[in-house]
Amino acid sequence: MMDKHVSLEQRVLNFYSYFHLHPEISWNEHGTTEYLKNILEGSGCRVETFEDCTGVVAEIGDGYPIVAIRADIDALWQEVDGEFKANHSCGHDAHMAIVLGVMLKFIQKKFVGKIRFIFQPAEEFGQGGLKMIEKGVLEDVEYLFGLHLRPIDELKYGKAAPSIQHGSTSSIVGKIIGPDLHGARPHLGKNAIEVATSLVNMLNTIHLDPAVPYSVKMTRLLAGGINSNIIPGKAEFSLDLRAQTNEVMKSLTDSTVHILEKVKEIYQIDMDYKINTYLPAATVNLTAQDFMQKAIINILGSENLVTSVTTTGGDDFHFYALNSPGLKSTMLALGCDLQPGLHHEKMTFNLEALNKGVLILENCVELALKSIERSEGIDKSKNRY
Repeated sequence: MMDKHVSLEQRVLNFYSYFHLHPEISWNEHGTTEYLKNILEGSGCRVETFEDCTGVVAEIGDGYPIVAIRADIDALWQEVDGEFKANHSCGHDAHMAIVLGVMLKFIQKKFVGKIRFIFQPAEEFGQGGLKMIEKGVLEDVEYLFGLHLRPIDELKYGKAAPSIQHGSTSSIVGKIIGPDLHGARPHLGKNAIEVATSLVNMLNTIHLDPAVPYSVKMTRLLAGGINSNIIPGKAEFSLDLRAQTNEVMKSLTDSTVHILEKVKEIYQIDMDYKINTYLPAATVNLTAQDFMQKAIINILGSENLVTSVTTTGGDDFHFYALNSPGLKSTMLALGCDLQPGLHHEKMTFNLEALNKGVLILENCVELALKSIERSEGIDKSKNRY
């Protein structure tokens, strides 16, 4: 039950403080899952957890329509003050606190329909969204809303945008496989470093539509040992691919794979490679975006509305829309003076933005519920989750 002596704003701050002090990395968010479960059940939600993965899904209300809100729950593993540890430097602690705040708002009011709260694991691995889809969390969902804190160079505190135009990201990992050679006999085999250098040079020959941002680059290369008189025949590498649209990402991936095959053919070597990660670009629904825009204006005023935020970063939130073409979804971009930047070990932001996020999402969900309720021909028998 909600403590009447503690304001909702303070409860949201308390949630944030707990999550910030108890970060857990992807697929290991066990304590976070248990904490969320206890808060949600204690507030009167119907709650589901899963035997084979972390994460929580909660519901309030009944029948149809169904509007969902998603928060990511994992932390990064990074070096902080010389020590590697879990660290909430991407704002997921804030996202959870804000969505819990929205839940507390709606648990106190009457509304038609159902609100589903999806607390998703493993966003930083780009896999949690697909796992939640597998669990059926989108069943009968009409609208899905997400959010992400934005760095100060994109949005200042007090500003917000109704959509985040994430780009598509992908990585390819590979191995060059061959025997090591004596430094005096380079003609007896292939130098893996020279092969990797050729690969880099050939990747620079990829030319796609210049109107759409894209890039491909080698971000990791391991070859050779401490002896300078050994020519390495083996190497491990990683390639990072980014494109602002899914169509350009497909062309970029096809071109990269073509070059990998050409390098194998030219050097007559064994090379294994695979696509290691993939995140789709944003597919923002205009109706969902319109509700978020109205909510921002209602809470912050039209002078603090920013049309949209475009970033080459990625988020597995967009798997939801990709796998459910009829789903209406968008992400709130929340300005909070976040600096020095996302994923920086010392990332900080203005905590007063938490309550603004709660109010915007509350208003957005309310607008979506009421709009569906007013629509003609709604099948209110849908209630299968």
